[in-house]
Amino acid sequence: MRLLLVEDDDRVAAALSAVLARHGFDVVHARGGEEALRRLLPDGAASPFDVVLLDLGLPDIDGFEVCGRIRRLTSTPVIMVTARADVRSRVHGLNLGADDYVVKPYDTAELLARIHAVSRRTAPAAPAPAGAPGDPGADRAAGGDGGSARAAGTGELSLGPLTIEADTRRVTVHGEAVSLTRKEFDLLALLAQRPGVVFRREQIISEVWRTNWEGTGRTLEVHIASLRSKLALPALIETVRGVGYRLVTPTG
Repeated sequence: MRLLLVEDDDRVAAALSAVLARHGFDVVHARGGEEALRRLLPDGAASPFDVVLLDLGLPDIDGFEVCGRIRRLTSTPVIMVTARADVRSRVHGLNLGADDYVVKPYDTAELLARIHAVSRRTAPAAPAPAGAPGDPGADRAAGGDGGSARAAGTGELSLGPLTIEADTRRVTVHGEAVSLTRKEFDLLALLAQRPGVVFRREQIISEVWRTNWEGTGRTLEVHIASLRSKLALPALIETVRGVGYRLVTPTG
C-alpha cells in the first residue's frame, strides 16, 4: 500500500515512516500542503497513493484547506492525524471529506487498524437500501416503524422529506440536496435499510467501517453528530442508550 504522509515535523515523520515501512507500507513524506498536493496529483494524473495521513498544523496551508482541495480533486482516502482533539475540529474535518480523524498522541496499532479500515471500505459502493423495487425483502425491511419507508424508484428510498438515492449516492431533504461525505452516506444508508430498528454500535462499525476496532466508536459518534447537523432533522437519528442508533421516519 502506498501512503502519503503530510507532516512538517521531520522527527515525527521519520519515526512514523519507519513504523509504517516495517508493516509493509511504501511511504512518501511531504512537509507542507503545496508539496502534498503536487505529489498527490502529479500533472493532473490519477493519484498514485492509496491513503493520505494529513497533519493539520502545516507551515504553508492549513490542513483543513488541504483536505478540502484533495477531496474536490480525488477520492483518495484521507485520515487526519492531529493534536486538535476538540469535537468541533473533528466534525469540521469530517465535513470537509476526511475519512477518519486520529488525535495525537495515538497508539500505533490503532493508527494501523484505521489505515487498513479506510483502505478496505473505499472500493465497494454502498448497497442499495432495502425497499428498492425488485428487493424481495423490501416490505419486511420497511416494516420497522409500520411501513413508512417508501421505494420511489430504482435504488431510491423516501422517508418523509428525506430521499436517499443509492445509485447516485445523493441525499435530499425537502427536495434540497445535502452534501455528505462517503462515510456519512454509508451510515445513513445502513440505518435507512430498516427504519425503526435499532442497529447495535458494533454492527454499524463492522458494516460501515469494516472493522471491529473498538476505538472507532468515537468516530461513529462524530459522524452521527455531523449527520444530524447536515440533515437538519433533529429527531431523525435516535440514540438508544447502551445499545446503538435507529432511524425514526420524519413526519415534517
